[in-house]
Amino acid sequence: MSMTIAPEQVERIVWNQHDDPFEVLGSHPIEQDGKTVWVVRAYLPNASAAWVIRPEARIEHQMHPVHHPHFFECTIDVSELANYQLKIKEGEHERVIYDPYAFRSPKLTDFDLHLFSEGNHHRIYEKLGAHLTEVDGVKGVYFAVWAPNARNVSILGDFNSWDGRKHQMRKGVTGIWELFIPEITVGDRYKYEIKNFDGHIYEKSDPYGFQQEVRPKTASIVADLEAYAWNDAEWMEQRRHTDTLTQPISVYEVHLGSWLHAASAEPAKLPNGETEPVVPVSELQPGARFLTYRELAAKLIPYVKDLGYTHVELLPIAEHPFDGSWGYQVTGYYACTSRYGSPEDFMYFIDQCHQNGIGVIVDWVPGHFPKDGHGLAFFDGTHLYEHADPRKGEHKEWGTLVFNYSRHEVRNFLVANALFWFDKYHIDGIRVDAVASMLYLDYCRKEGEWLPNQYGGRENIEAAEFLRQTNHVIFSYFPGILSIAEESTDWPMVSWPTYTGGLGFNLKWNMGWMHDMLDYFSMDPWFRQFHQNNITFSMWYHHSENFMLALSHDEVVHGKSNIIGKMPGDRWQKFASVRCLFTYMFAHPGKKTLFMGMEFGQWSEWNVWGDLEWHLLQYEPHQQLKRFMKDLNHLYRAEPALYTQDFGQAGFEWIDCSDNRHSVVSFIRRGKDPEDFVIVVCNFTPQPHSHYRIGVPEFGFYTEIFNSDAREYGGSNMGNLGGKWAEEWSYHNHSYSIDLCLPPLGVLILKLDGEKTAQALRK
Repeated sequence: MSMTIAPEQVERIVWNQHDDPFEVLGSHPIEQDGKTVWVVRAYLPNASAAWVIRPEARIEHQMHPVHHPHFFECTIDVSELANYQLKIKEGEHERVIYDPYAFRSPKLTDFDLHLFSEGNHHRIYEKLGAHLTEVDGVKGVYFAVWAPNARNVSILGDFNSWDGRKHQMRKGVTGIWELFIPEITVGDRYKYEIKNFDGHIYEKSDPYGFQQEVRPKTASIVADLEAYAWNDAEWMEQRRHTDTLTQPISVYEVHLGSWLHAASAEPAKLPNGETEPVVPVSELQPGARFLTYRELAAKLIPYVKDLGYTHVELLPIAEHPFDGSWGYQVTGYYACTSRYGSPEDFMYFIDQCHQNGIGVIVDWVPGHFPKDGHGLAFFDGTHLYEHADPRKGEHKEWGTLVFNYSRHEVRNFLVANALFWFDKYHIDGIRVDAVASMLYLDYCRKEGEWLPNQYGGRENIEAAEFLRQTNHVIFSYFPGILSIAEESTDWPMVSWPTYTGGLGFNLKWNMGWMHDMLDYFSMDPWFRQFHQNNITFSMWYHHSENFMLALSHDEVVHGKSNIIGKMPGDRWQKFASVRCLFTYMFAHPGKKTLFMGMEFGQWSEWNVWGDLEWHLLQYEPHQQLKRFMKDLNHLYRAEPALYTQDFGQAGFEWIDCSDNRHSVVSFIRRGKDPEDFVIVVCNFTPQPHSHYRIGVPEFGFYTEIFNSDAREYGGSNMGNLGGKWAEEWSYHNHSYSIDLCLPPLGVLILKLDGEKTAQALRK
């Protein structure tokens, strides 16, 4: 009978009811006969016998059951006891392990705990979660999870037969549970077994886990995010010194899982010669599988580079259980989805983007999360990450839960998560989804289904402060990046710096422009003369924010038709209208985003289960539209007047916006150099106009540098034979003017040819 441990203590361990198993298990110095000796205790379910091994002395010490057949103890008469091992006999099998309860040093310092408790531990992901480490010369994995209201937390995994009795964790004063498990490594699967005070058990994925199993499985996987050798140092250094808002930004928005699939279920070949496990798309695509991150690097990057886009924007990459959510219902905020490969594979994809001059933007979803049992919902048996009151904590329309932004640790989880993707994956920007749903307490809620703030208003003050903190932090660490808000209301100063009281984003999607454009272009051209305001209204408010013009995935789903299908008229007019819309978009102030498939005129709505309609590229009109998009992107990037002053009054000037009778507008875009400007003239009807005169600011020859109606794009090839000379004929408040031929449903972009003009003046 043991004289050092009470039966009640043993019982608490056996029934997994002890919040600090280190008090009982492991090695403990005790006084015996006037000297210090060591007692070692271990709870070993299924063991019939056990020994303590001292490797340095090559001695085994028999352990004996105490108070329970699987609770073992022995006393060792030595002055120091370190790095001992346990030999365990289970049936006919024996194994030797290091005792996890022999490693007592916590990884979290008091300063870590203090920062986390006040919501300011920016790199908390380096402490919480599962981390490869070495303690006292023994390699293993350190686990830490925040679950302050749990009665007990254990680690489950392949390494312990998913038995929660074997690796019980210790609770710290701030509600963080931790344990170091020796000799497990990269690739080991695990979960947390969490018990509340009613005895209910929840098996949870790691909120800070870096990798998860391929759905429908939900275990986290130990990963090493430091193993990949990056080759983008030049890109990263250049980005750090770049004023992003003065650069061309043309974004190709893509959902990796439906851009293209492998036609057969043959496994993908990895660089080391091994094969990637097959991840089927869905039952709707029998025999197909997802492309891996590495395969996408080989196919998507050359495609985007050839088309001239500056960035790719990826629909949420964070782990999510349901393909049909498009990634917007996240369960693993720190894990890139395993559908397409490992964290190293995703790092390779981003690295290759950078080496090919393409930035990477990732959609980020801090506004809500799903109710899946393995995720954040009711995490420790209480409403930990979400509000307890459904009037604040639930999005009934989406069937999801809302983060409790007033809780410091929850806010820290999200702020650090935004930083994490820049830090570990070298991404270049985030697009924050559904910002309006965060900012308004009554968002999609009926009267009586929401609670006002402390001042009686509908504004979510905590969410606004969270967004300010996030943007302040990420820009402090990574200048030159993008933070883009999808914000659909008139909340003020969304893209203003935090020190002015703004939310701190540097770009905001211009949802008003998008709605006005799609309404305008979907109507019969004859009626457009009565809706000129749709085209011109955006310039009344444009300079209030740093806007991005976006035609996104949301505009081509749920019965809305794809872009080309929205256009009226016959097939020729539809293609011409698309070219007209895109050219006006690229000439209008603001950065640009287009969803995949729009570049070649996909007819069908986006289907997350299938491929884009690549077969359309066998037909000339679609080939021509793709060529048009390529030339438009390259023109945009080549003309500083189209992007360097997107957000200042000096970058845009109307020539004439009042010709509603002809549905024609004309304007000037200027670069930082006052002599660098282009003239844009848009005809939004199928009626061509000859001898259409517009005023211009200077005398000279105006070269027609782009014509959306060109023959190579499938247009009627009406134009101005390369350009026009200005005449000394005052018009539109300018001393000079040019006489143009305006093509049907066409946009002209003209630029003063300084050399030709100078030669003419010398003559």
